[in-house]
Amino acid sequence: MSRKIRYGMVGGGRGAFIGAVHRIAAAMDQQIELVCGAFSSDPEKSRASGADLFLPANRCYGSFEEMIKAEAALPASERMDFLAIVTPNHMHYAPAKMALEHGFHVLSDKPATFDLKEAKSLAALVKKSGLLYGLTHNYTGYPLVKQAREMIRAGKLGKIRKVVVEYPQGWLATRLEESGQKQAAWRTDPKKSGAGGCIGDIGTHAENLAEYITGLKIRELAADLSTFVKGRKLDDDANVLLRFRGGAKGILHSSQISVGEENNLNIRVYGELGGLEWHQREPNTLLVKWLDQPMQVYRTANGYLGAAAAAATRTPPAHPEGYLEAFANIYKNFANAIRARLSKTKLPKDSPALDFPKIEDGVRGMAFIDAVVASSKKNAAWTRVDG
Repeated sequence: MSRKIRYGMVGGGRGAFIGAVHRIAAAMDQQIELVCGAFSSDPEKSRASGADLFLPANRCYGSFEEMIKAEAALPASERMDFLAIVTPNHMHYAPAKMALEHGFHVLSDKPATFDLKEAKSLAALVKKSGLLYGLTHNYTGYPLVKQAREMIRAGKLGKIRKVVVEYPQGWLATRLEESGQKQAAWRTDPKKSGAGGCIGDIGTHAENLAEYITGLKIRELAADLSTFVKGRKLDDDANVLLRFRGGAKGILHSSQISVGEENNLNIRVYGELGGLEWHQREPNTLLVKWLDQPMQVYRTANGYLGAAAAAATRTPPAHPEGYLEAFANIYKNFANAIRARLSKTKLPKDSPALDFPKIEDGVRGMAFIDAVVASSKKNAAWTRVDG
């Protein structure tokens, strides 16, 4: 097949942050093109946003319903191949559902849906449709995150005993949502964000990273949520003890009131034979520690890395690859999976094209949020993760 994969976007219009990130990521490998969009719930703003991106006027739609119906009516040679959803949480389910029902693959920003009920409903629809669904937990796209996962899967660290993962930020240390700041406003609004504030916004990134790298699922947890900023309706700090299937224990901390912290996501994993450590602030370095030899420093783009890390790398050593490139790796793999479908090529289960978060990860994330909220309401009682 000799064409780019085509996509449409819901959300991401003028004034939005994450929409531009998705568009940059999609364009990075020159394999995907934006052909249409419903960029705002305001039809006029949606069309103006599409004009900003030089899209044809007839492909700039006033609503996602209008877009999906119109695109489905186009010839296969013209219509979009998949829908990218970059809206606040409460607007993830409806466009995803409608897109799948009209035969379009879906790539959505996280978390998958507003609540667990929607996530399970969406999972059933994905299974019934046979279409692809991806979730942009972008931190799984970093080369050395993939290296860490590959080493653990190969048994290099032995049986995993402990996982420590944290994601502290400080940007919501004051009641920023009252200033009119759009990103703060919807993230702290339970009608748009869902049951979790900090735990839903960034705690799910930490949860997903821990499960992706270790290959272990969280079985139960004990959580203590706090809302430190007076008048805020959702949590802005979370401390969670974890018990994984297979016996490993863990600690997860996420916070948006940790003054001075930016996006300091990091993880440490300890097994019987060794441990490893990765920091999002220094993403091109992976520290590997052993019982009986000096610590090793792994660096992105070097020949000693495994196949998964190599497939996620674009530049020579010492050239930084970060947030946007990790995002782009998810888009690249998702597009390659679609390309295989279109060319009727069956991919092996370990194909790099299938290495992106899926609806199962979305259900896990929503189940995690539910369990954290329920546990905290019961004074940090141990609570099973239903997903």
